[in-house]
Amino acid sequence: MPPVMPLAGIVIGVAYGWATVPPEDIISASFPICGSGARTTCVVDGDTFWLDGIKYRIADIDTPEIGEPRCAGEKELGEQAKNRLQSLLNAGAFCLKAGLRDEDKYGRKLREVYRGGQSLGAQLVDEGLAHRWVGFKQSWCG
Repeated sequence: MPPVMPLAGIVIGVAYGWATVPPEDIISASFPICGSGARTTCVVDGDTFWLDGIKYRIADIDTPEIGEPRCAGEKELGEQAKNRLQSLLNAGAFCLKAGLRDEDKYGRKLREVYRGGQSLGAQLVDEGLAHRWVGFKQSWCG
């Protein structure tokens, strides 16, 4: 079995035909909510966080906006998503999985986040705090 390859602190699963060996949960940090100061390791919103000075966007989901929401309900749900992502990231070691694109147009690293082989993004979707990313934003306002 070939080894799992490290890439800038991120472990990428090794593909065997159609199956992928999940990366190991090796990343652990304490994530406060980002404030107005310098951002090193913190949660920005429900799908964006900083880790060791690098800004990440969770690639497989989209959460409600809190900075420029389209309605009051979106802002409220966005705050819930931000707090839930913080609790999920602080709950134990996890891993980041690179996809087809390394970065988005804003320079954020695009990664899926897993713990124990389970997507934290999918968990946010299951809890109603995120939409699965389908290439465009879906409305959070009725």
